[in-house]
Amino acid sequence: MLSDAVSRRGSCKKTLRLSEAYEDATALGLPGESGVTLNLIVKVVNINEGMNGEIARKSERLRGYSAFVGKIRKQEKEGKKRGDAVAGAIKQCREEGILEDFLEEHGREVMNMLMVEWNMDDYGAARFAEGREEGMKKGIEEGREDIARKALAKGLPLEVIHDLTGFDMEKIKSLTF
Repeated sequence: MLSDAVSRRGSCKKTLRLSEAYEDATALGLPGESGVTLNLIVKVVNINEGMNGEIARKSERLRGYSAFVGKIRKQEKEGKKRGDAVAGAIKQCREEGILEDFLEEHGREVMNMLMVEWNMDDYGAARFAEGREEGMKKGIEEGREDIARKALAKGLPLEVIHDLTGFDMEKIKSLTF
């Protein structure tokens, strides 16, 4: 959640600019800073419990949302899994009259949405593992090519290099030191 990212930085308020998401906009074919014709600027406010109370006091929904998220986090800290923590927080909020009407009508959607967020974490971990595996394969391939180049430099016969690396003769001949 965006509010999580802001709270981890210890900031209560932050301004984000879409143009800052790109290290070099011109490399992407976008106009440089002076040529920006439209820039999305978003003010992010941390509404976690205990942060920016003046905003929470003005909005019952935000205050309720903040309490709801706080209850999920508390239950997770107590060792509950995400699904159980969300279900428990929904039940607790309804019992305490927090977002009661909203959770009555949309409780299942809230549960599904928060579980999708959790699944995105799992997806990110899987993508990391895939990237690691791809990197290892690339490293092995580069190592094989390095061995072949060194063997060529030492004048070893192509057949021996083939046996060492598994490369076909054309690949071996294409390598230069």
